[in-house]
Amino acid sequence: MTTVTAAATVVAGTATAEPVISVRDLWKIFGPGASRVVGSPDADLSRAELRRRTGCTAAVRRLSFDVARREVFVVMGLSGSGKSTLVRCLTRLVEPTAGQVLFEGEDVRGMDDRRLRELRRRKFAMVFQNFGLLPHRRVLDNVSYGLEIRGAGKPERYARAQEVIDLVGLQGYETAYPDQLSGGMQQRVGLARALAVDPDVLLFDEPFSALDPLIRRGMQDEVIRLHHEVGKTMLFITHDLSEALKLGDRILIMRDGELVQCGTPDQLVGAPADDYVRDFVRDVAKSHVLTLRWIVRRVTPQDALDGPELSPDVVIRDAVRQVIQAGRPVKVVENGALLGVVDSAGILGVIAAEPQGDPP
Repeated sequence: MTTVTAAATVVAGTATAEPVISVRDLWKIFGPGASRVVGSPDADLSRAELRRRTGCTAAVRRLSFDVARREVFVVMGLSGSGKSTLVRCLTRLVEPTAGQVLFEGEDVRGMDDRRLRELRRRKFAMVFQNFGLLPHRRVLDNVSYGLEIRGAGKPERYARAQEVIDLVGLQGYETAYPDQLSGGMQQRVGLARALAVDPDVLLFDEPFSALDPLIRRGMQDEVIRLHHEVGKTMLFITHDLSEALKLGDRILIMRDGELVQCGTPDQLVGAPADDYVRDFVRDVAKSHVLTLRWIVRRVTPQDALDGPELSPDVVIRDAVRQVIQAGRPVKVVENGALLGVVDSAGILGVIAAEPQGDPP
């Protein structure tokens, strides 16, 4: 079985479209004399050794990536990998030690207090793990809170709040208080509050990790639905691989503050950069993630090419029935060009090699 060479190439952390966020050589070091670590020999020490020698902790180091407009960009890593510090550096809730954070070409680190407030109030909105709702305010007032801070009048902010309450499925709960709602419904209120201010970018910091599995899956589906409907750029922080694979257009994996790999879900699963990533994706059912690009083979003289056509971006599991029922190789065509063919042997080979049990 011959795989497509291009598909196996791990991309750098650069979006293909014009980026709305660009991070360049970003560092965040906590501790005494943190700024002196960057550019010194100590910068190359392991996290543990750096702490032992200098008393400093490198939460984020040498991080560079782009986020394209309307992209769902997921940052994933284990606890302590630096992902939550990273998302706070983007709006300077945590002040970076060195590097650049560009929003639409403007360096966030160079913004004065007025411009930074404007950025936080109008361009970015954040959805937190602990909901962050005001317990003494009704759902309608929680959702409209950001507009109130902006100075919007009550009729205007209530009208907008009602729009997003309807959008996230909270109709009928406008007068309820947070403690009268389930965890999933409280998180919907947090999501509605973020959407109400019509930000350019939504930042999610492990928003569903405290929810029960069924509610969590429902909220993931809600994010996907809302992304299709409102088309916002989303940067999503999680420690859960299944969540990252489900939501992300691209995924950046962090370890000890550094980028390990950045790519599409199929690139991470099909071509892990090292043993760390390989271990992460070991139990993933590849037919649920990889596309036909990964199993397309060259056309041979024996192949009949009078059968159906499929796009190379079709996920393997979604092509199983059509390929097997065809009874012969199926053409893989992109923009009118024949890339090759896939056959039942290639499809079944991927499925047979998968781990037993339900995919994550």
